[in-house]
Amino acid sequence: MPQIADILLSKYLTSKIYMPGKNKPLLSPHKTQSPGRWLGRELSTAVVLFHEAVAARLGLSATEWRCWGLLDQHGPCTAGRLAELSGFTTGAITGIVDRLERAKFVRRQRHPTDRRSVIIHPLRVSGLRRTVWPIFSSLGAAMDELAVHYTAEQLAAVHDYLQRTIQVLRAQTAKVSAGGK
Repeated sequence: MPQIADILLSKYLTSKIYMPGKNKPLLSPHKTQSPGRWLGRELSTAVVLFHEAVAARLGLSATEWRCWGLLDQHGPCTAGRLAELSGFTTGAITGIVDRLERAKFVRRQRHPTDRRSVIIHPLRVSGLRRTVWPIFSSLGAAMDELAVHYTAEQLAAVHDYLQRTIQVLRAQTAKVSAGGK
């Protein structure tokens, strides 16, 4: 059974979407680099650059944008919980929240039962959603268009691969955040 990375790479290189000279991969797959590593690197770079572009539209860094997004997605929470959700240390979260607060994207509120803690609330939610909606709507439409090139079985394999990739990324983020290699 072929590996999912091989299927995706083959599909990418032979699909109608791939146009030589127009959308060449940033790095060609090397014989010494597995397709999984190559695809992982390409995916990571593309996602980071996309979120950097979105964040720049808002006057934020990608890290600030993602942390604000976690607050929007999960609701107000403590710095400790935001650190857990993001994979950053609580010290890093303090700096991120400081910058978001200065830019009026969040506010801190005293924790009602723990005086050592604060609750971080996202601000400007409807305005930011209105600003990014067209961007993510366009991305969603492009992803829907991409999906029509795959069979249901292939999409199931892609889904499984991406779910596992997310798990690996979360585990590796926690490992790096904890000081590991």
